[in-house]
Amino acid sequence: MPTVGEYLTSWLEHLTADINTIHGYESIVRTHLIPHLGDVPLDKLRTSHLRAMFIAMERRNAEIRELKASPDPAVRRTVARVRPTGPVTRHHIRAVLRKAINDALADELIVGSNPAMLVKTPADRALPIVWEDERIERWQATGEVPGPVMVWTAEQVATFLDHVADHDQVIHPMLHLMAYRGLRRGETVGLRDTEVRLAKRELTVNNQIAIMGHRTIQKPPKSRAGNRDIALDADTVRVLTAYRARRAAWRLAAGDAWPDTGLFFVRPDGQPWHPNAFSARFRLLARNAGMPPVRLHDLRHSAATIALDAGIDIKVVSEQLGHSTTTLTRDTYQSVTKQVHQDAADAVAARIAVRAAIYRSEGKGFESS
Repeated sequence: MPTVGEYLTSWLEHLTADINTIHGYESIVRTHLIPHLGDVPLDKLRTSHLRAMFIAMERRNAEIRELKASPDPAVRRTVARVRPTGPVTRHHIRAVLRKAINDALADELIVGSNPAMLVKTPADRALPIVWEDERIERWQATGEVPGPVMVWTAEQVATFLDHVADHDQVIHPMLHLMAYRGLRRGETVGLRDTEVRLAKRELTVNNQIAIMGHRTIQKPPKSRAGNRDIALDADTVRVLTAYRARRAAWRLAAGDAWPDTGLFFVRPDGQPWHPNAFSARFRLLARNAGMPPVRLHDLRHSAATIALDAGIDIKVVSEQLGHSTTTLTRDTYQSVTKQVHQDAADAVAARIAVRAAIYRSEGKGFESS
């Protein structure tokens, strides 16, 4: 009987799935499952082994947080690039093991139940938090960021895009499109030239550039919902039209050296954008603009939050983002949409005021005892 480590190694070699999915599985197996469970015989794996693994992760998380909070810079440097194993990662670890054991059961390598089915690891997603003025003041004074997922307001997005338009016209159209229409990073750098129809004010997302180890690959969006048409507003059409003219000038200057990538967004030399280079350029621009910190991916969150605050139907926003269901959109963004909650508060206050006015008009009052 193979050990868990031996089985998982063989399982990965014969797994049929999207290349990025396999890469993610390999990372989880190598980083988490084999170090904790690799020596356990496959047919002896029990829920107690999984619980012990997750307890060990929590203890290591506590150690990492303690070291990061040390007043000694040398101690902090020992975990400078070490991150705790968060709830979403633990959920993915359990999911990978559950699939692997299900396959072992289907192949009749083992009999019985799947221990990964009996251990719960809630995937608590970090919800977006808006950079309100009070939070910005606190951040400026202490450097404290309220949460891992922060989003800019519409005014902050406009300020940032104005800064980028003045300082980096090469990358401005990409950031404008992400901020206005909520594309993912890989979808933006992988947008095909043939799928941008500015005369019709629309584009189609059906390709992305993903990172595979130390190289990049082009592939379709992972889900069916990710393949989608995106309507464009007049301002975005203007920005993209100006970019297309600028790109034509780059191509003319390059002559025969211009590569035919088939991509809409390229560097001035015609080469594709690496997703990490795009993120690095964004971080530098945001820092130079004095903006409160967000990730490049959080421009997508800002686009969703602003759309919902503008009263756009959640189904429309969900389709724009490429979510498979509106449940994900609602669970992720409803907590930060202000207008819906403000309208609810006003409605309650108005209802009470009306009832109180009727009560008083009937000559009734509240007697003190």
